[in-house]
Amino acid sequence: MADKPDYRKLYHPGAFNAWQYIAFTGIIMTLGAQLILALIGQPKPDGFHWLYVVWAGVFVLGSLTNLYGKPDNHHHH
Repeated sequence: MADKPDYRKLYHPGAFNAWQYIAFTGIIMTLGAQLILALIGQPKPDGFHWLYVVWAGVFVLGSLTNLYGKPDNHHHH
């Protein structure tokens, strides 16, 4: 029987893989950019909300890889 996934990998930054960390950083940076635009009174560019969709998608794919990928199957260039 397969082991249960370690769900800590979904919320603990120390357990993130590279894709999750990139997406997490992207979401934080996008939130920061949105805050700065609001503070200086500039409108958000068209399509700005798609950044959140992209970062969420990257995080989900990274999470699936982190939860269900083979831990010893590292691909190095």
